[in-house]
Amino acid sequence: MATGQSPSLEILVREPDGFFIWNGPPFADGQPSVKLDKVQCSSAKFSEDGLKLMVMKSDSQISIYDCKTWREIRSFQVPNVLAATMSPCGTYLQTFQKSTSPQDKNVVLWRIDHGDSVHHLSQKNMTKATWPSIKFSLDEAIACRLATNEVQFFDPEDFSKGIVHRLRVPGVAAVELSKTPGAYVAAFVPESKGMPASVQIFATGKDVQSPVARRSFFRCSTVQLNWNSGSTGLLVLVQSDVDKTNQSYYGESKLNYLTTDGTHEGLVPLRKEGPVHDVQWSCSGKEFAVVYGFMPAMATVFDKKCNPLLELGSGPYNTIRWNPKGKFLCLAGFGNLPGDMAFWDYVEKKQLGTTKAECSVTSEWSPDGRYFMTATTAPRLQVDNGIKIFHHNGSLYFKEMFDKLYQNHQIGLVKLQNWASPWNP
Repeated sequence: MATGQSPSLEILVREPDGFFIWNGPPFADGQPSVKLDKVQCSSAKFSEDGLKLMVMKSDSQISIYDCKTWREIRSFQVPNVLAATMSPCGTYLQTFQKSTSPQDKNVVLWRIDHGDSVHHLSQKNMTKATWPSIKFSLDEAIACRLATNEVQFFDPEDFSKGIVHRLRVPGVAAVELSKTPGAYVAAFVPESKGMPASVQIFATGKDVQSPVARRSFFRCSTVQLNWNSGSTGLLVLVQSDVDKTNQSYYGESKLNYLTTDGTHEGLVPLRKEGPVHDVQWSCSGKEFAVVYGFMPAMATVFDKKCNPLLELGSGPYNTIRWNPKGKFLCLAGFGNLPGDMAFWDYVEKKQLGTTKAECSVTSEWSPDGRYFMTATTAPRLQVDNGIKIFHHNGSLYFKEMFDKLYQNHQIGLVKLQNWASPWNP
């Protein structure tokens, strides 16, 4: 790293009374320094591009910070707010307020740059499938909303136009826009009256009503929809509450794969019976890794045609984390497993090292792909809260314990941010 260059990584740490910002590794003298003193808050969450931070400071105040300067750039007063989220590029803030009547426009979309509201709508309740109400592709080129029997599309640059077109999908219960580009939307329709559940892929163009790909499933309670970058492939993890084979207390899961060009539609050929524990695309979108099977679980990397490329062995694993550069993988067993971790160099097809991070609740790679962080957080665990940072080969770089650490809704307590690291593994 060049002399005098500001650190390329930052770490957000949230304790019960607020958050503060450390500079990220490598640390001078082996210890982080404080870049932003503690700010009182109840939660904090980054935009997808890492350039803005949303902080809920009280029951009604939401502040937006610029992560380059750590200055507050906008504050919103939203009474009775129950949830809030930013669009991927940090253009919009979306809030969900407690509703007092069915006519309440309790979901509001705000422009962060000028602070004005640009769209209002009513929503009875908030579930994983219905929040955020308005969903954006990662490049914010497409915006849509799940409604009764249809998907409604908006102009992301001008919400005053209202709904610009509608895609009719009878019974639709969940949708997922493709990442970048936002050229496709996947729609899930649950089982009904003896008809199987289905996932359909539609192009997001105005006059489109016919799917480019479709797959049906029986014994389907829930699905997870996982797009790759490039918007060419969709992994569909289908789960049922009951395993008809009586082999698993946790139900049954199957991993399906659909492509937007129609060249592939079917099950991913997993070599061991049992649940699918985790699946993750590489940053390129050209391969994906799966952890699956009854313990000891197996882990395999597949290409875009579902051909196995690399076997990562078996063990007490339920988590796979691919670093943002696509070179390194961490295979781990967290939650109710002992915390074993195996680090792999995917390019060289070799294991780099193994270690343990017991009682880990969250884990992720730094955006420069150089470090791997685990954290033990409340309320999941009330004791032994702390952070561990490992090198890409699994050797421990840093450890810090806390009286109490809290996790956020989706990204957990600890987040590493990256601006322009010169180190590219």
